[in-house]
Amino acid sequence: METLLSHSFDYLSSPSPQKIRKGLRQLEGLLAQICMSRSQTPVANKRHSMLALGSTPSTVSPKKLGDLPADPAYREFFKLQQSFQWNITMRLISTLERLLGKESNGTHDLLVIQTLELIQGILLLHSPSRELFAREIYMNLFLDLLSPECCPAIQSTTLLALVTSLLDCPANTRTFEALDGLLVVTSLFKSRTTSREVKLKLVEFLYFYLMPETMAPKVTTSATNTAVLGGRGREIAAAFDRRRETINNAVQGQAKDESGKTRTMEEKQNILGKYLDNVQDLVEDLKEGGGPFGGGL
Repeated sequence: METLLSHSFDYLSSPSPQKIRKGLRQLEGLLAQICMSRSQTPVANKRHSMLALGSTPSTVSPKKLGDLPADPAYREFFKLQQSFQWNITMRLISTLERLLGKESNGTHDLLVIQTLELIQGILLLHSPSRELFAREIYMNLFLDLLSPECCPAIQSTTLLALVTSLLDCPANTRTFEALDGLLVVTSLFKSRTTSREVKLKLVEFLYFYLMPETMAPKVTTSATNTAVLGGRGREIAAAFDRRRETINNAVQGQAKDESGKTRTMEEKQNILGKYLDNVQDLVEDLKEGGGPFGGGL
């Protein structure tokens, strides 16, 4: 796995769009191998399967999330992501920064979208990497990509990646708020030039933002890391705890205790009300189960 990551990182650091695309595809293939299980078609049905699909007699299906910690490939992946050298999120962030520095065109827009989709996947598979977005410099990338000048596809994909970065990370949400992220989101929603598809994504994001915040206790996180990584789990988890403290201290304009503070729905409602009218309607809809993911409160 280290060899594959090394080759992918080399491609991502290239100025060539073709090589960047190749590096992104290699990472997509790695995630596919981790997330998908391959099962063999029974011998009796092998001929029928090959005729029907025109491919190999094996099929792929998503692995259950609860089964991933027991999977050797996922355990190796998680272990590598705990290392700064092999952390994929950091490399994708660097790639995104370089792409944003280039002239916008169809090719670069597709690479930006592909990079954002990979960031979303990585943050779901390796939650400690979300802590990177407690830093203003990285959260600002998402806000830059919500600019009206960006195409609707980039805006929609950015909103999904942004939601993933905020999951169970109050410090990240505080950074988002400190950078006037709500102003960026609501301004985009009010703009007449914003597409209907993006506005629907923005409403979903606001529903998500209004939900009460929770943060898993450290003991739960350590136990999970130990289960995934084996005996060295506690040691690696402790290293990321130290990293979390460093990141929180680096958040500009916020005290350490404030960066990890959770907010209630009522508190968020008051904050969002400064930028958007009829927030109460969103809250009522959310409580009645009309919000994102089909769940009420």
